Amino acid sequence: MGAIVNAVTIVICGIIGIIFKAGISERFNERIMHGIGLCVLVLGIVGVITVENTMVMIVSVLLGAITGEALKLEERLVNSVKKIEDKVKHLNYVNNLGEGFIAATMIFCVGSMAIVGALESGLLNNHSTLYAKSILDGIVSILLASSLGAGVILSSLPVLLYEGAITLLAGLMAPYLSDIVINEVVVVGSLLLIGLGLNLLEITELKIMNYVPAMLFPVIIMQFL
Repeated sequence: MGAIVNAVTIVICGIIGIIFKAGISERFNERIMHGIGLCVLVLGIVGVITVENTMVMIVSVLLGAITGEALKLEERLVNSVKKIEDKVKHLNYVNNLGEGFIAATMIFCVGSMAIVGALESGLLNNHSTLYAKSILDGIVSILLASSLGAGVILSSLPVLLYEGAITLLAGLMAPYLSDIVINEVVVVGSLLLIGLGLNLLEITELKIMNYVPAMLFPVIIMQFL
């Protein structure tokens, strides 16, 4: 239930953001996007400084980059989103869906609240953490959608799949997701947020989605330490 509420909240607040977008000039949209970029950059830095094992972070990012590049994740994702964009191009605010989708997905899926909240939801039937996360994500959805458009709404799907999978498999995953492991996953994810923030600030053009597999490797590596 928590994952569903989170996804629905993103959709509703994303729509509200799109409505606001209609009354915001391009100049203000650019300032909002850069402001979000700065906030994402800070969130990433705050998350990274909690690192306890730098080697796990480094190895995870390297293996994740190799995996993502080999699978061409960003290229496949952009092409898939482009097909959706072509089908609904007659509608307003559906241009450049990929940027909004990638930015929102990374922001909503990176962080301990998504993992811990989903585990609590599956193991204890306690959805309070995911409900609290839904409120935060809703606020961010409005801001993101007002600047990046409808791609933010599409991010509700990976959020639902990500949190839903952890919830359903909580019994199996819990022994492998100790506080230490979760922290390392969050550290790697936070490093990706720094890259995302730099992209939003138009400083870099990193293919962030190709680094996403890096978030899986701390779980594997930590089992051998």
